[in-house]
Amino acid sequence: MYVAVVPNRGSPPAILLRESYREAGNTKNRTLANLSRWRAERIEQLRAVLRGDKLLPAAEAVEIVRALPHGHVLAALGTARRIALDTRLLEPAAKLATARMLDPATASHSLGEMLGLGKVAAKEVYGALDWLGREQPFIEAKLARRHLQDGALLLYDVTSTYLEGRCCELAQYGYSRDHRGDRPQIVIGLMCAADGCPVAVEVFEGNTADPLTLSVQIDKLKQRFRLQRVVMVGDRGVLTSARIEQTLRPAGLDWITALRAPAIKQLAAEGGPLQLSLFDDRDMAEITSPDYPGERLVVCKNPLLAEERARKRAELLAVTEKELDRIAARVQRARSPLRGAAAIGQAVGAVLGRRHMAKHFQISITDDTFSFAQNPLSIAAEAALDGIYVVRTNLPAEHSDAAATVRAYKSLSGVEHAFRSLKTVDLELRPVFHWTAPRVRAHVLLCMLAYYLQWHMRRSLAPMLFDEPDPTAREAQRTSPVAKAEPSPAAQRKAARKRTDPADGEPLPVHSFHTLLGDLATLTRNVVRLGRDHLTTILTTPTRTQHHALDLLGVTPTA
Repeated sequence: MYVAVVPNRGSPPAILLRESYREAGNTKNRTLANLSRWRAERIEQLRAVLRGDKLLPAAEAVEIVRALPHGHVLAALGTARRIALDTRLLEPAAKLATARMLDPATASHSLGEMLGLGKVAAKEVYGALDWLGREQPFIEAKLARRHLQDGALLLYDVTSTYLEGRCCELAQYGYSRDHRGDRPQIVIGLMCAADGCPVAVEVFEGNTADPLTLSVQIDKLKQRFRLQRVVMVGDRGVLTSARIEQTLRPAGLDWITALRAPAIKQLAAEGGPLQLSLFDDRDMAEITSPDYPGERLVVCKNPLLAEERARKRAELLAVTEKELDRIAARVQRARSPLRGAAAIGQAVGAVLGRRHMAKHFQISITDDTFSFAQNPLSIAAEAALDGIYVVRTNLPAEHSDAAATVRAYKSLSGVEHAFRSLKTVDLELRPVFHWTAPRVRAHVLLCMLAYYLQWHMRRSLAPMLFDEPDPTAREAQRTSPVAKAEPSPAAQRKAARKRTDPADGEPLPVHSFHTLLGDLATLTRNVVRLGRDHLTTILTTPTRTQHHALDLLGVTPTA
């Protein structure tokens, strides 16, 4: 059957309901009803029925009851389920705010509905946090089995973050990397696999020195993770000579770290094994020293690092000299001059100590005079070592040659990236309002697991992000592990065009991780009322960008 419009000369056309049929091998039509008196809306509804369309009530009977941002929930939750992990990634917030985000009455996204949580109270969120803290040993052991094995590289670094209030027993004053020495803090030790994937985190009292966090982590490796052979990679502030002798060697672990500036200076002393001629035609050389028996030292010189250190030193010298000039003017002024060797020395010491420039100035102080001059010999001696660093390891060359050792040490940048994500715009570890040590530890664990989820999502979404999509090509084009890593050709094309590579399909806008999540959030989950009492859930149609992102994550759009 079909609706036919038959022209009628001088009159409105006739609207007829007809059907086709076959008779004696011929196709014929017959009229079943005259619809000319029907309203146009009714005729269109009949046409839709004959086409097999699903009919909706009239527009005034369709009501959007609720529309919640959904695509970013779908992406994060789908990835979390794929890697067997729950999520905090979408909107980091306080626990009360989190409860409101999940509760159906106050939800700001669809996560609560997707998880079927129903009404959520703040005490339930705190209860879940307490449960998470108790499960930390099991969770970390599971991650370690997934990402570590005997003989693997293990990246370890330490940071700190300040707390709100003073009730937590972990809150202590210590060296603040946030430059907030006025606030009590906690110290956080993070362990990552060689590719930067986080596997375990530990929280210490805020006055714990970085090297002293090491023994707890080694106990975790040996007893909880059952790993007997691990190569610990840490910076010179964590894997000190004392920790190597007192902690790593007795535990039977290998290590890769770097020497501090005074130790490098000793190696470069006259007749020492570190001579500048080593770098006449190369940027990396392996040496040995009786001060480090059974160890290998890989000496590197980075010209870009040398330029940066020279620039920074020149700025610090200029600023320090300007402030010393002010002190000299105070000593020489006619009215209320600065007098007394002790008072002058205190003012000078404050200036020199603030920027650690005392070694580069020659100072003369009496009760009523003050003079100074730069020390060219000291400046030249330090400048000679600009850009030079020394990587230290006990691994034999057949297990890790010089290039591999330097690459392993530089892979610590993966832990630094994790700390930036945890503490700044990505996951917002701060503010920490919890009062008890177990909840502070659980809060930090939750943030680490959120970074674990983000780490996996970024790897899958790399073709759509400004991230490096081809790490293998980037590494292959490096002439030396000491040289600065340059983006791969694919990353350079992406950055220049601000569009995805045509090889990955039709070019799409390139995003940062957060703007892509924001784009996905515009894919909403809508609860629609049809007629009086029929509710149904409808997703907005995904855009090409949203489709591609969900495909990369292996997630299918669902309501």
